[in-house]
Amino acid sequence: MNRGTARSAGGSPAPLETTAKLAGEPPALQALGSWKGVQTKFSSQPRMTQAVANQKSPAEILRARAKALARPPQRKDPAGPSIEIVEFGLAGERYALETACVREVYPLNDLTPLPGTPPFVAGIIHARGRIVAVIDLKKFFDLPEEGITDSHRVVIVGRDDTEIGVLADFVAGVRSVPLSALQSALPTFSGPREQYLKGVTAERLVVLDAARILADPKIVVEEGVVV
Repeated sequence: MNRGTARSAGGSPAPLETTAKLAGEPPALQALGSWKGVQTKFSSQPRMTQAVANQKSPAEILRARAKALARPPQRKDPAGPSIEIVEFGLAGERYALETACVREVYPLNDLTPLPGTPPFVAGIIHARGRIVAVIDLKKFFDLPEEGITDSHRVVIVGRDDTEIGVLADFVAGVRSVPLSALQSALPTFSGPREQYLKGVTAERLVVLDAARILADPKIVVEEGVVV
């Protein structure tokens, strides 16, 4: 029989989509309903095969879950904003200055005393072609003194054209401190230190306000001269 020219009872050609039923096809094929149903059924086979191929095996699923669990969780900063500081030592205590005002840390080489200057002015150094006045905060804050050696460091701070060096026993490094961790002055803080204090942490790290130090009229550095 030629399925392409199947005819209905009235003698006119039957539509192709009804040919399967009218031609007495097997029951399994008749269950598809029509030729169009056959086309739809088999055209979906590639998509079904692809979907099965994309399914992951149980072992792959377990590996993916294990990898997700092993990934470290994203840390949220509950402390809020923080500041970056340079920590250094003075007379057995820990001090810090904001890196926003720190220009560099320089070894104490060839310190030259300046006659006629205040006692807290240790002298001047040459740093990369610049003359920088060095302030001894131990004398400025009335802290115990242990003398100056070559192991000391100079933390050079500046703002605009004003620049001074802060003498430090040692420099511990750079780290961040949450602003929420800074407390007001402790009862033991009095005198000059309290005027230049930005805050104190629970671990007794004293953060100084470099901008306030540089703005103090008692410490004005212009071309290496302190008045």
